[in-house]
Amino acid sequence: MDKEKFYITTAIAYTSKAPHIGNTYEIVLTDAIARFNRFIGKDVFFLTGTDEHGQKIQQIAEEAGITPKEHVDKIAGKIREIADMLNVSYDKFIRTTDDYHEKAVQKMFKKLYEQGDIYKSEYEGWYCTPCESFWTETQLVDGKCPDCGREVKKAKEEAYFFKLSKYQDKLMEYIETHPDFIQPEARKNEMVNNFLKPGLQDLCVSRTSFSWGIPVDFDPGHVVYVWIDALSNYITALGYSPDEKGELYKKYWPADVHIIGKDILRFHTIYWPIMLMALGEPLPKQVFGHPWMLFGEEKMSKSRGNVIYAENLVRHFGVDAVRYYLLHEMPFAHDGTITHEIFMNCYNSDLANTLGNLVNRTVAMVNKYFGGEIQSGDVSGEFDDDLKAVATGAFAKMKEKMDTLHVADSLDEIWAIVNRANKYIDETAPWVLAKDEAQKARLGTVLYNLIEAIRIIASLLVPFMPDTAGKIAEQINASDLTAESADKFGVTKAGTKVGTPVPLFARIDTEKKLEELAAEMSADEEEEKIEIAPYKDYIEFEEFEKLDIRVGKVIECEKVPKSSKLLRFTLQVGSETRQILSGISKYHKPEELIGKNVLFVANLKPRKMMGLESCGMILSAEYNDELTVLTTLKDIQSGAEVV
Repeated sequence: MDKEKFYITTAIAYTSKAPHIGNTYEIVLTDAIARFNRFIGKDVFFLTGTDEHGQKIQQIAEEAGITPKEHVDKIAGKIREIADMLNVSYDKFIRTTDDYHEKAVQKMFKKLYEQGDIYKSEYEGWYCTPCESFWTETQLVDGKCPDCGREVKKAKEEAYFFKLSKYQDKLMEYIETHPDFIQPEARKNEMVNNFLKPGLQDLCVSRTSFSWGIPVDFDPGHVVYVWIDALSNYITALGYSPDEKGELYKKYWPADVHIIGKDILRFHTIYWPIMLMALGEPLPKQVFGHPWMLFGEEKMSKSRGNVIYAENLVRHFGVDAVRYYLLHEMPFAHDGTITHEIFMNCYNSDLANTLGNLVNRTVAMVNKYFGGEIQSGDVSGEFDDDLKAVATGAFAKMKEKMDTLHVADSLDEIWAIVNRANKYIDETAPWVLAKDEAQKARLGTVLYNLIEAIRIIASLLVPFMPDTAGKIAEQINASDLTAESADKFGVTKAGTKVGTPVPLFARIDTEKKLEELAAEMSADEEEEKIEIAPYKDYIEFEEFEKLDIRVGKVIECEKVPKSSKLLRFTLQVGSETRQILSGISKYHKPEELIGKNVLFVANLKPRKMMGLESCGMILSAEYNDELTVLTTLKDIQSGAEVV
């Protein structure tokens, strides 16, 4: 009998920079869901990867003096390294720079164009580079990007557009007839009320203002914009192409669930389904928009100094402690929070005191009272039935919660066994039974029941904390951590020898560890101090006095024809005007400089460039190969001397 198929994906991580713990949450959550479905016997395919094209990446690479490919290779490697470090069991790691993906995207773009779903036009609006999104004037919030709140720039360029509006009614009908398609429920309401009901605008799907992207093969100069490129990874990874559908695609598509952040829900529940409809392919069964992991009450930001990285947490606390926190402390539909102090409190309470202590003292008692040999469990007594009921009933409750992706609640079911077992120790008091030879058999049963409860705990931890499950199994010498035995009591055989009790999670001195982390972060900041260009040789004051630096007001600014670098400035300098050429076209748009007071060297000998005379030099500051024109703080009289 064939296994039930289960295809799950993360959103592919954007390769602008290395991810922090908030970004990392998603892949750990997805891994737990994938592992659980393998645990219950499904044929799982788990996809993750990296999104590697776009203007932002091109800019970052240029600033660093490297190629975009060199940049994405480095960041993609780091992202994969973090996934491996966190014990993520992905089946495939796709990169959108993979050759097969790029070829499939080109074919999809051409197919959509040839069937009339994509057309060529011109875009004029406001562009947010970090979000790679165009916005109309009315969509801006306080003149800034409505998604991220950053500055936007006026942009106008030739582009191809995708007819979203053509499929709007069809998508609305699909959402209405598939109530579980968008989860949680509040996210569905947001998409329907804020985007679908007001009406969809056609989507810009190509760009000409940068080159780091998949070329539109039938129109040189255009690159495929992020939406078709990045979103299609979910099917190209399975071998999909319009003219050929690979075996993995035939086997696993449609996806059972896309796990994504709530901030990219619109792209996955509107753009992506419509794209699939236009291609004539089935839609994913579900899209789950998870909440954010905040630092306290704020979004993580390097500029705020509140960023926590997974690799640092793992180094201090171990992989499974990090996995547990991410999986248990994130609510289903609301943002979670993390600070070092909150993390350590959770670690000490749930892992060291509650779980770790249960395993450690149980194994220690079997060693102490029975020479490490597990006794038979045939002398029943008070409290046994309740412990067994909690232990054997947890799996069914977990499965019910995992079916609806309530992962944190599923872990609560495991900890219900842990808490009940700890209470059972207090109720039965094995140390008291050990003092009475007549109670020896009863003591053996009590410890047998505890070992069995711990075996079930270890079984159920396999999808969430696989290393910890293995360590527990090693200490109690359990060989069966399968789903088939996870709801059965009495699997452990009498006579089995336990191992040596080793603490699973050593208790942390929170105050001392916080000091250690603060010192480490301070050292990291020292290492990250900005490097500047070396100072030039000293000069005499008389040499400096030879420079005549003035203030000029820019009254005209335009690109010099046939030059990729030069801008032609006309400056108002007192009652006269002056023409200066400056090679800063790459860093400034002419319109943003008009009206500015700029500093320039007025007594530099005139020289000809591109057939035009330049009378002076505009001063700019240079850092990371980027130039910024120097301007005055106040709007002062043009021609003023800089002293």
